[in-house]
Amino acid sequence: MRLVHRQTAAIMSGWTTPSANLRFVLALCLAIALLPSPGAARMAFEKLTDFDFAGTTYYSVKNLSLYECQGWCREEADCQAAAFSFVVNPLSPSQETHCQLQNDSSAHNPSAAPQRSANMYYMVKLQLRSENVCHRPWAFERVPNKIIRGLDNALIYTSTKEACLSACLNEKRFVCRSVEYDYNNMKCVLSDSDRRSSGQFVQLVDAQGTDYFENLCLKPAQACKNNRSFAVARVGVSEEKVAQYVGLHYYTDKELQVTSESACRLACEIETEFLCRSFLYLGQPQGSQYNCRLFHLDHKTLPDGPSTYLNHERPLIDHGEPIGQYFENACEKTTSPPGTLDKLDTLPVSLDTTEDPNLTNITRNDVNCDKTGTCYDVSVHCKDTRIAVQVRTNKPFNGRIYALGRSETCNIDVINSDAFRLDLTMAGQDCNTQSVTGVYSNTVVLQHHSVVMTKADKIYKVKCTYDMSSKNITFGMMPIRDPEMIHINSSPEAPPPRIRILDTRQREVETVRIGDRLNFRIEIPEDTPYGIFARSCVAMAKDARTSFKIIDDDGCPTDPTIFPGFTADGNALQSTYEAFRFTESYGVIFQCNVKYCLGPCEPAVCEWNMESFESLGRRRRRRAIEG
Repeated sequence: MRLVHRQTAAIMSGWTTPSANLRFVLALCLAIALLPSPGAARMAFEKLTDFDFAGTTYYSVKNLSLYECQGWCREEADCQAAAFSFVVNPLSPSQETHCQLQNDSSAHNPSAAPQRSANMYYMVKLQLRSENVCHRPWAFERVPNKIIRGLDNALIYTSTKEACLSACLNEKRFVCRSVEYDYNNMKCVLSDSDRRSSGQFVQLVDAQGTDYFENLCLKPAQACKNNRSFAVARVGVSEEKVAQYVGLHYYTDKELQVTSESACRLACEIETEFLCRSFLYLGQPQGSQYNCRLFHLDHKTLPDGPSTYLNHERPLIDHGEPIGQYFENACEKTTSPPGTLDKLDTLPVSLDTTEDPNLTNITRNDVNCDKTGTCYDVSVHCKDTRIAVQVRTNKPFNGRIYALGRSETCNIDVINSDAFRLDLTMAGQDCNTQSVTGVYSNTVVLQHHSVVMTKADKIYKVKCTYDMSSKNITFGMMPIRDPEMIHINSSPEAPPPRIRILDTRQREVETVRIGDRLNFRIEIPEDTPYGIFARSCVAMAKDARTSFKIIDDDGCPTDPTIFPGFTADGNALQSTYEAFRFTESYGVIFQCNVKYCLGPCEPAVCEWNMESFESLGRRRRRRAIEG
């Protein structure tokens, strides 16, 4: 299994139960950047889409990523703004970009008028007095000379725009989703609504001298007042034309390889590095190509809105790549009551009250709760092409929900959520839904652990019965407590390893300075009979264009002065090194091949500068388990 964490990453649909011959490839991204200076004010950025301000450019560079361009401006004390643009080329595998760092910008002048500029992101450095400034590339989206009428929650007066934005981040009475600042009257308006809010008429109107800002430090669950969903963009333009425009003109914030459209949707829903507004699913993966693109943009972000797609001409050259399916964040009008699910496309449903005879002596309360005190309200919704299994819990749940026997292709990872859903496809083999004369059935597992099934987990048999003549649909659902459904073997399971990078105080780190002394650890639980070894470790730049091997195929360090060999620390491997980065990248990705031994692994005997030393990279010959 390849587990990668970086700006462009591959995500897998789920873990599979490991065995003794399991082979893991682990990877971790460690950002190398300057840490913010202590003090009341914190550095943040506002971003404008398809706008440009006049400024003095002191440094210009091509083919950086959007996040590298912003990172350079963040690191440079003289940089006041960064202008990032890209050229659309359908025949190029990547967009040609241009990054300009400015030490003077008219964006700080309230009377300055920005110019329209296609495929441009303009980022302005700010100092905000708030502890709630998020660790994202930008904290606010700015729309010049615009307001939303009649949706104000609070009105205050502040001497600066920065103080107004800080007030939004510090607001505790309601979720501040947008801000309007009147520079002439120093009037600051806070609102829990934004351009995507539903239930009322929302429209940006002209207001000279007042700018509109949207809070991009919101958590994914706060993006909408009520329920958040994803749907095809209804903008009066064909879906194909919208998807084609998005594929060419939207800057891709993150790329992934996923097994289905629902997995791509989930990746956007749970994304935390930026506020994901939309995604483009390119169909089933082909080889190692990414087929899921995540964006912080949607049609609401574009200055011309839906007309942007209408005025777009098709490219003269077709590169032959799939156009894909484009979905946008949509805020629902009202909060759905428990047990309901997108009623507009739900077929009539009635409950089949037939109970499993094995459950006659078990009360309903007992069967729907586990020993941890977590109770499950599971409902089934019979659709025309899928069975939707909706789960609500009385406390946040962490784990997985999947179709029994299809844990890799039909699953959802649940992270600290009390409401989640699994869609069981009725056709194909992804979910292996069985059908006999109009009755579709499947078995769903609610599992706490990412790998191992235990008796605390829940197994539900679900079915939908479709009567084509009268259109009546019934479903039955019954928890299964048959111990035979859970296979417990005497052989111990090989646990999944994990990577941690610690500082000298043994605290996990994400952002460090060059030269910081760090402890790189690969860990498995102490109560396992297995040992591990690591070899074929590679350090890569964030864009994966530059790399070098730090641990060779035998488990020996290629240059111990940069990255020493691994030593044992209990069941873990560790190496102490000093933080480094590549010349053109602010992030480093580490990738290692990790295998198991039964008992401690025999270290490799390595040589460096005519001296021999040991490194835990070679398998123990007698008791090694081949991968």
